[in-house]
Amino acid sequence: MSSPAWPLVPRVSAVPGKILVTPRSLTAENVATHPLLEPLRAAGYEIVAGPAGRQPEPAELRELVADIEGWVAGVEPIDAETLAAAPHLRVISRNGAGADAIDLAAASARGIRVETARGANARGVAELALGLILGSLRQIPAANSLLHDGGWARARGREVAEVTVGIVGFGAIGRHVASTILQLGGRVVAYDPFVTEDTEGVELVNLPTLFRESNVVTLHAPPPADGTPLVGRDLLALMPAGSVLINTARSALVDHAAVLDAYADGTLISYAVDAFATEPPELDATLSHPHTLLTPHIGAFTGASTQRAAEAAVENLLAALTNQ
Repeated sequence: MSSPAWPLVPRVSAVPGKILVTPRSLTAENVATHPLLEPLRAAGYEIVAGPAGRQPEPAELRELVADIEGWVAGVEPIDAETLAAAPHLRVISRNGAGADAIDLAAASARGIRVETARGANARGVAELALGLILGSLRQIPAANSLLHDGGWARARGREVAEVTVGIVGFGAIGRHVASTILQLGGRVVAYDPFVTEDTEGVELVNLPTLFRESNVVTLHAPPPADGTPLVGRDLLALMPAGSVLINTARSALVDHAAVLDAYADGTLISYAVDAFATEPPELDATLSHPHTLLTPHIGAFTGASTQRAAEAAVENLLAALTNQ
């Protein structure tokens, strides 16, 4: 459930200290009485709330972290400057699967342990990806807009059984997606450098083969460490005409200029995205394109997913603070 343990500097308080809570799903309610935070209160910790229902700004974070011992963190960037402003911080526990918003090198250098709630939001994100796949194959958003504008036209759609779905990143989310696509009669291929054995019904292939054979590609992987987009012109050019690209993972995975080119030559008919560099996003030519389907980072924003993620984050935080 947690990430690899980072070394802890031995800093043990005589009494429990303060815990900062910043996930928007938690701060939208009163953290002093939030039931999912009860284990922290029961352990004697004082809970410090981030801005209610929104992502904190860097300057706000630097003030909030001054005397905290632990941090239940959301998606906000946590850089070296923020960590330097937190001299008593021992553990950051993310309420999600990723830690790429955290400067892990700076955390390690300061003896701050980083935990993640792996798999907690997998079903929620997978279900959104499936919804975006089905909506794109049947062009549901465009049909809805057309009728609302008083028009009437029908576009021939495709059933899942007609297509091959390529899954980039075959962890918990990717496996949920694969299971449902297979049940609907679709073919599934997957790419993941950390998975070496085929799963029943799913063929592992290299990345160029995946794009060449897939009518739908759905992304469930972190971006490359060097900051370059994983999906650019070279890979998109391999896809069949009329393909669909789904991104519920990270904005940095996709080259927006390459998506525009793929729209222009007919390679893509839809780019569905739930991940943005900033929230709310700046609508560039790709995001504002009529074939781009946008959702406001709702993949993990379900009742069940937020509960599982918060429970895991609190459990991981308490275990790390008590060196369990």
